[in-house]
Amino acid sequence: MGIFVAGDDFGVEVDNIDWDTEDELEIENIPLGSHASLAFPGVEANMASSSAGPSNSKTVDYFIGMGFSAKMVAKAIEDNGEENTDSILETLLTLSALENSPPKQQHVDTDDSFSDYEGSFLDDFSDLDSDYENEATAKPVSDADNKMTFLVDMGYSEDEAYAAIERCGVHSSFAELTDFISAAQISKAADVLLGDLPVRPKPKNLNGCSKLNKRRHYDDDTWKKKKPRCFEDEDDDTIRLPNPMIGFGVPNELCLTVHRKIPEAAMGPPYFYYENVALAPKGVWNTISRFLYDVEPEFVDSKYFCAAARKRGYVHNLPIHNRFPLLPLPPHTVHEALPLTRRWWPSWDTRTQLNCLQTCIGSARLTDRIRRALEDYDGVRDPPLHVQKFVVEQCRKWNLVWVGKNKVAPLEPDEVEMLLGFPKNHTRGGGISRTDRYKSLGNSFQVDTVAYHLSVLKDMFPGGINLLSLFSGIGGAEVALHRLGIPLKNVVSVDISEVNRNIVRCWWEQTNQKGTLIDLADVQELDADRLQYYMNLFGGFDLVVGGSPCNNLTGSNRYTRDGLEGKESILFYDYFRILDLVKCIATKTE
Repeated sequence: MGIFVAGDDFGVEVDNIDWDTEDELEIENIPLGSHASLAFPGVEANMASSSAGPSNSKTVDYFIGMGFSAKMVAKAIEDNGEENTDSILETLLTLSALENSPPKQQHVDTDDSFSDYEGSFLDDFSDLDSDYENEATAKPVSDADNKMTFLVDMGYSEDEAYAAIERCGVHSSFAELTDFISAAQISKAADVLLGDLPVRPKPKNLNGCSKLNKRRHYDDDTWKKKKPRCFEDEDDDTIRLPNPMIGFGVPNELCLTVHRKIPEAAMGPPYFYYENVALAPKGVWNTISRFLYDVEPEFVDSKYFCAAARKRGYVHNLPIHNRFPLLPLPPHTVHEALPLTRRWWPSWDTRTQLNCLQTCIGSARLTDRIRRALEDYDGVRDPPLHVQKFVVEQCRKWNLVWVGKNKVAPLEPDEVEMLLGFPKNHTRGGGISRTDRYKSLGNSFQVDTVAYHLSVLKDMFPGGINLLSLFSGIGGAEVALHRLGIPLKNVVSVDISEVNRNIVRCWWEQTNQKGTLIDLADVQELDADRLQYYMNLFGGFDLVVGGSPCNNLTGSNRYTRDGLEGKESILFYDYFRILDLVKCIATKTE
């Protein structure tokens, strides 16, 4: 597969987009209006011309080439005159803003110059039957009826559509309505799943450890139904994200003393540490918490540990006092992390930290379009506000940094490694492509954040630790423990990606680890017999760490955001299955 670089909005194939990251677009609340992929006055347009008259055909062609409809361009020129291109552009931006246009006036453009990835929410459904649009414009209908019809046409039932509109309000966006329906479906599915787990019978295998089938279909009646736990208001049992997102404390930040009680079933050892995206569909973290012994999640944004945001939830049974950070402390601002950018950074780009680091990067075409747009205003102190707005939005969205006059560029893989706390060249070489490097790094832990949580283990395991690393990726947990000075005695690392397994093994050899590394490909093949073999060989596991795939949880995935029932994210249940088996086997051998 060739390098996928998002942000190149000409001919992007949506099916090829890698949805491996979580919260990139939601973290900064970046608007995704149709103006996100516009060129600016002074940037050459290469699109086909329209049928406008000779007096204004060049101007019409120019704006049609930017993706606006001929009707919209004609109206903007009529209102502002042919010569005032800045005013025409502002008018077109206003007309194309979906949130300010009633449904019957919305234009869903299917031209390739608008990337479906960068477009508005409604652009996702631009291939709907045109009969619906004709009907919507033929007769006036209420906003609620319009939304009801649209949701039903999308495949939702009338009851689901009605409940969403009733609960969220008539003026809610389609994104809010569909998120509500999806969350309700996920919650219902989770309740059905939990309802199939009866009371645990007498032990019959491994003195209390029953084998489980792959995924969530269990072959033994062994699990007791877990009751939902409310961490917030009595009226709403959904776990809410804290603000600020500092969990049970972060370095150099004042916070109230936290006391938490770990449920008896969750007590370690063995200790466990589970990570996933914080901005998951409604109800997901409730389900994760219920399965992981009702332990309350700790939500932390890595912007308190490094120069890039990374909002994550962590469920663990580790102590939360006497933590300490890795030293030296990493840079906390862009200019500290990338000092050469300071010279070129314009005053109107007020970013001090980067957005969540992704699995894909902005394209060369996007950065060239930004350069040419800015060069048209070299003679003035600052470009116009609408140009500044466009540039800053794209820089936030794709983590572009300033590398020269009017020049922005994506982060290099080694810069991403540094921001995430990995050693330089951790993912470099060995036949690993730049595409694979970005993908592996975008799915990894932020090492400094994880190390802060794991630091309590240093005094507990001075002689070293036995680690079971599930979905280990490029070894974020292993690197964190190593940097903390905790010897890795025995590590069983499981990851489906051969690229990731090679990266971990290369790091293991380069750092002269004295312990034993066993790498496996598939968590679903890790059954009770195999676990018991390794635990007998090593004397048990001290820590079970992992973060199952977030593909179906992320806010940027608008196509298969199916929660824990999604094709990839359902592997969470394998983390729970394996963890529970480890705990059962450990109890047996005591």
